[in-house]
Amino acid sequence: MSTGRTSGSDDKPRSSLFDAVRDRSRVVSTETSAAVPRGLRVATAYSWRVIVVAAAIGIGVWLVIQLKLLVIPLLIAILITALLWPTFAWMLRRRVPRWLAIVISVVGTLAIVTGLLWLVVWQIMQQWDSVQASTVAAIDQFRQYLIDGPLHLSPEQIDDLLDQGWVFIQQQAELLWSGALAIGSTIGHVVTGAVLAFFILLCLLADGAGIWRWTLRLFPKKARPAADGAGRAGWVTVVNYARTQLLVATIDAIGIGLGAALLGVPLAIPVAVLVFLGAFVPIVGAVVTGAVAVFLALVYNGPWIALWMLVVVLGVQQLEGHVLQPLLMGSAVKVHPLAVVLVVAGGAMIAGIPGALFAVPLAAFVNVVAVYLAERAWETGVKPSGDLIWSTVPRQRRVRS
Repeated sequence: MSTGRTSGSDDKPRSSLFDAVRDRSRVVSTETSAAVPRGLRVATAYSWRVIVVAAAIGIGVWLVIQLKLLVIPLLIAILITALLWPTFAWMLRRRVPRWLAIVISVVGTLAIVTGLLWLVVWQIMQQWDSVQASTVAAIDQFRQYLIDGPLHLSPEQIDDLLDQGWVFIQQQAELLWSGALAIGSTIGHVVTGAVLAFFILLCLLADGAGIWRWTLRLFPKKARPAADGAGRAGWVTVVNYARTQLLVATIDAIGIGLGAALLGVPLAIPVAVLVFLGAFVPIVGAVVTGAVAVFLALVYNGPWIALWMLVVVLGVQQLEGHVLQPLLMGSAVKVHPLAVVLVVAGGAMIAGIPGALFAVPLAAFVNVVAVYLAERAWETGVKPSGDLIWSTVPRQRRVRS
């Protein structure tokens, strides 16, 4: 009786379409494909893979931008947690109750921030009259320079320029008023984001390990060891980065603020606070805030004091970068200046100020995670030795016997 099968059908099982696609021996080659050089075929294969990866990254960035009201508070809370983590972990190791360690960390941070803001407001109120008088004198001096300088402008021309500027401001007033509702909503978003960031911070300090264990359950079981090891390595890098930047910010703020005060530059405390905040954007923040200090000295104290202020700014940055930071931190997180500038610029182009603030720690985290996964460090137990972008894992300190 005929079964309807051809001879040999019992020996060769029917293959699926997927198997046929994977079997390169079944690929039909044409004269055109044979004429394409191998180098071009390899370049094409790389190209479409790069396009797919770029599209995935673009979709991810788009989603982050759409959810920025949630993502920014989350990143702020994570960064603050990384800043508080060394002190918080030290208290836990000393058997301080977790709830008390959380209270001390959070209340202490709020007290420091409040004290800095109070000092800024106090000095502004104390020096407001002198700063206002110095501003008027500087404007008059600049006006006289426009008249006597190389431009040789007449007072009528200067007045015309001022009138045109005032008309432009009046023309923009309508746009400013029409954006009042948007400003109000922005203020509401800021307040909401601050509350959300504070709540996330408390949750991370109270049960960060539990949150991480829950996150790991989102991965397949076979991928959990790799995800756990990569995440922990990335977190260590973020903590080291935050600790390094806190040290850099403190040294820069004290040095530049003290130098401004000794040179008689007005608003030395606000300048120091601005330098402290700006230092959390590596290199770029230090350059911008240092330029602000030099500009204030130039406007209110003249070129010679501005020159000395520039010397102070450069000296402080060189001192903390080449002496104090390596001495206190050992082999701390090493980031090449070119990589920092490019990452910060890219983050600012994508997400503005938040992008510039979080660009470097995010890039450092991705760098360590990628190297960890590429070297399969969770299997060997050896710390990653390679570097994808820059060196972000500090070497072990030498312990003296």
